[in-house]
Amino acid sequence: MLFWLTELSDGGDFFNLFRYITFRAGGAFMTALIFGFLFGRPLINVLRRKQGKGQPIRDDGPEGHFVKAGTPTMGGLLIVGALLTSTLLWARLDNGFVWLVLFVTIAYGLIGFADDYAKVSKQNTDGVSGKVRLGLGFVIAAIAAWWATYLQPDNMQMTLALPFFKDTLIHLGFFFVPFAMIVIVGAANAVNLTDGLDGLAIMPVIIAAGTLGIIAYAVGRVDFTEYLDLHYVPGTGEILIFTAGIAGGGMGFLWYNAPPAAVFMGDTGSLALGGALGAIAVATKHELVLGIVGGLFVIEALSVIIQVLYFKRTGKRVFLMAPIHHHYEKKGWSEPQIVIRFWIISLILAMIGLATLKVR
Repeated sequence: MLFWLTELSDGGDFFNLFRYITFRAGGAFMTALIFGFLFGRPLINVLRRKQGKGQPIRDDGPEGHFVKAGTPTMGGLLIVGALLTSTLLWARLDNGFVWLVLFVTIAYGLIGFADDYAKVSKQNTDGVSGKVRLGLGFVIAAIAAWWATYLQPDNMQMTLALPFFKDTLIHLGFFFVPFAMIVIVGAANAVNLTDGLDGLAIMPVIIAAGTLGIIAYAVGRVDFTEYLDLHYVPGTGEILIFTAGIAGGGMGFLWYNAPPAAVFMGDTGSLALGGALGAIAVATKHELVLGIVGGLFVIEALSVIIQVLYFKRTGKRVFLMAPIHHHYEKKGWSEPQIVIRFWIISLILAMIGLATLKVR
């Protein structure tokens, strides 16, 4: 919205700053951060009054989680609100990629909100049927996949780019759409599974979003793509503003989600943010790199898949409890130990993901 101020510029004054994506990204970060600080406490108070007993705690979960009973959920509303406000204020609204990632974020956020509302109103952990959630998620992902393909250059449509290889595109044809759907749905549900401890999910999301934002900025600049041997996708640079909004909104949320959490993000936040990461990866042709940058989420999801399949086959468990962060709780690690160590792992994986930009 503020980009229109460039029309008042003669090329050498303050208004000219609004032409620069990096300047507007900084503005988006600060806007989202201030939004979080301003509205965090009032939102928590409203959620506590409306929800009464707060988010239901699983009976079969770790024993230490019962002390969290009464903590309100749906804190993802704060993150999505900050993200939406900052993006609409600072991004170019004539950019299709901006609307693509906003669409996926809001749509998945609505699914998560419905699930959280069902859990709170019924005071059980069932929520919306898993089949319904997955079905809606795949529909949204299908729309996003086709939309991304439409926005990308002709030579890159329906293709898969390989990290570490120069000028390598694998043409998947129609199969690109289901592949992209799996990336988006998988990312959304992987972040959802990771959100099990105070502060555990939000910082890796911030790290992954920041990394993907840098990648989007590089992929959207022809000079950077020529130097780094990347595939040029015009327009993706504006996604940096969106990811700056995630970082700012996430920091504002973490202020209240730090142990002991005053609010949980709930599925409202985890599905929205995970879907956003998947959509960014598809838009920038870095679907495989997302598996590295978001490797922590992949590990969490795989731990659940392995546990379920192995138990069905043998009646035994690989982990003491899944997702894997609960396994370490059962082994005696304290919650802060798990959270901070997982943050470190997430940062290391993000650095490896960024290295793929140059190692080609």
